[in-house]
Amino acid sequence: MDSEAALRMLARVVHRGPDDEGRIEVAGNVLGHRRLSIVDVEGGKQPLVTPDGNLYLVGNGEVYNHEEIREILEDGDLGTRSDNEVALRLISERGPGALSELLGMFAFLIAGEDGTFIAGRDPVGIKPLYWARRDGLVRFASEMRAFDEDWQPDVESFPPGHYWTPEGGLVEFATPVPPRDELEHFDGPGEPDANIPDGILEKVRDRLIRTVRRQMMGDVPVGVFLSGGLDSSLVAAIAARWYEERGEKLKTFAVGLAGSPDLLAARAVAEYLDTEHHESVYTAEDALGVLPKVVKTIENFDPSLVRSAVPNYILAEFTARHVKVVLTGEGADEIFAGYEYLRDFRTEEELHAELVRTIEGLHDLNLQRADRVTMAHGLEARVPFLELDMISLGLSLPAGWKLAGEGQDEKRLLRQAFEGWLPDDFLWRKKAQFGDGSGAASVLKARMEESVTEEEFGRERHEVEPPLRTREEVAYYRIFAEDLGEVSPKRTIGRFATT
Repeated sequence: MDSEAALRMLARVVHRGPDDEGRIEVAGNVLGHRRLSIVDVEGGKQPLVTPDGNLYLVGNGEVYNHEEIREILEDGDLGTRSDNEVALRLISERGPGALSELLGMFAFLIAGEDGTFIAGRDPVGIKPLYWARRDGLVRFASEMRAFDEDWQPDVESFPPGHYWTPEGGLVEFATPVPPRDELEHFDGPGEPDANIPDGILEKVRDRLIRTVRRQMMGDVPVGVFLSGGLDSSLVAAIAARWYEERGEKLKTFAVGLAGSPDLLAARAVAEYLDTEHHESVYTAEDALGVLPKVVKTIENFDPSLVRSAVPNYILAEFTARHVKVVLTGEGADEIFAGYEYLRDFRTEEELHAELVRTIEGLHDLNLQRADRVTMAHGLEARVPFLELDMISLGLSLPAGWKLAGEGQDEKRLLRQAFEGWLPDDFLWRKKAQFGDGSGAASVLKARMEESVTEEEFGRERHEVEPPLRTREEVAYYRIFAEDLGEVSPKRTIGRFATT
């Protein structure tokens, strides 16, 4: 890639790293990086380089087990405290297959003076990576908007859990969900009303606590997006105890229309946990006003995703004034069967297969939203439920313990595991979709449907494949196409089965 193209691409993603910029040319390759300062200034500056000056890395994300990896390196005396440097040194010593040893969220590009080039993305796809290949040239970026317009038709989502080299092509190094024969084995009955052993509840509780505490790493305060629902409340409860041990208070953040269920519930949970709580109250006009920017930011037009992204975007913009890192409850519904439609699954096999499918599809739906709305404001979102060892444990558990039905609440396993951590009113609160609980959904749906006539819907719905499904979706696609009209949605984004 030429330097001018690299500069153009970097300029379009300044928001992802407003604190610094780094760039280097290595054996005909150009590596560029925008930096969000989460570790000490010198330690986090990129590109990072090996001591022999041969191998360079630019990366987006965090390696949570970097301290353990540091101890097994042949030369553990690193020049910085950067977790990404640990990844670079590990790959330098063992090759790209060593990416499988990393726990975290990451997208890495590595180039060497000897012509080496490696691109890799974490197995769940928590951090984004796109690429475009044409006439023997390859370009990579964290967002689709980074690519020049004439390159947009070639843009594809880089597959999670893979690395790529010019010599070997794409190689899968890990999957988000281990194969069935590699999952931990727990004996348990398949009936949804069966008692869950205390030992299992303790194991789930300990695993989540360990995961959240591991993600508190960094030199800046870590906050929590708090909706008042089960998942974010549990993350906040664990993080609040971590801060309490250090004589400090956790910062929590909530958003909603005045009097919305999420806002009221989050306020009550924050009061119980004694956090430093911050609220952002928006109006219907605020939601509609920010909508076009949100669609362009998340680079998607799926109605359900857009509706949840609008309050998320408002929340992230507000939160970024206080912290640079937040934990969220993303992923718990996919692991522990929290969605209402999953109540229709009556057998363990069917439910397990559906949970696997949803986890494998997160990277270009909910995780795409979570990444974009936060990084748009220079804020990093971390997702403790989606660390690989948490996913592995969750899907190892008999699906019968997750089946909901008559007299059985969804996610009862997770709720029972944390009895005593929250009052019962919070622990057993019914789930609301974020866009619904914050009050955004009804406001957006009605107004967007009004903006598209039935005649326009019939004419425009076939502009993409598969066709657009509702007038609301057509309205969002119009905004999406203003910037990314040449991009193939089929190769770059996900869409929910229902709108």
